[in-house]
Amino acid sequence: MGGTDAIRGGRDGRGALGNTLSGIAVAVGFALFLGGFVWGALVYQPYTVPTDSMMPTVLPGDRVLAQRIDGGEVRRGDVIIFNDSAWSDLPMVKRVVGIGGDTVKTGADGALTVNGVTLDEPYIDDAAPESGLAMPPGQPAAPGTPFEVTVPEGNLFLLGDRRGASLDSRAHLQEAGQGTVPRSAVSARVDARAWPSAGMLERPRTYADLPGGVSRPGPLRLQLAAVAAGALLVVLGAAYGPLARVLGRGRRREPAGAR
Repeated sequence: MGGTDAIRGGRDGRGALGNTLSGIAVAVGFALFLGGFVWGALVYQPYTVPTDSMMPTVLPGDRVLAQRIDGGEVRRGDVIIFNDSAWSDLPMVKRVVGIGGDTVKTGADGALTVNGVTLDEPYIDDAAPESGLAMPPGQPAAPGTPFEVTVPEGNLFLLGDRRGASLDSRAHLQEAGQGTVPRSAVSARVDARAWPSAGMLERPRTYADLPGGVSRPGPLRLQLAAVAAGALLVVLGAAYGPLARVLGRGRRREPAGAR
């Protein structure tokens, strides 16, 4: 009797410990899962890209995740979301190619230079538009026209990745600021595509050697890891009870001589 009770007590002790650990796993998992979502909602905002001006980086109708940032955090190469009433009443998405003090220039061959450095831009679509580009009233310069702009301090020079079909800083060269927008107009920086395709936006290497370098990716990967780890802990913790009962029934069915 004593030996049997000791064995039962040991099994009950292990079962109680297992139940406690599984409960802790579920609690921690829920905290990580919900915390990752809440953290993501505070840091990122979803945005639907309405036009093809940023192809092939993002396509029209793509859902992207943009990190809420201050305009002072913007670096060259960033794809930003901004509001400027001189451009549109709606938020727009473009790539930063020049910051305050930069000289942005193109020649007859269309090559883009910043402070005399020719940029290697594998992310652009430089094909000519099939039906031409409708320019805003009073803006005679077409997108392929050579230009040279010195960006005022505190401002940004912005281009679309689909250079032949983007209404960007080139369409506003004759306005005050030569088509640049203030950093204060920036509300977010695009970090990733979310739907229908998913993936992080790479920081272009061509800007890395310029003063200030490129921006660091936001915490999206860490947030996704927290959500995934939380979900796994919840599943494993919740599965412990049923699994322990199945294993327990298997032990009780063992023949007496096997003890």
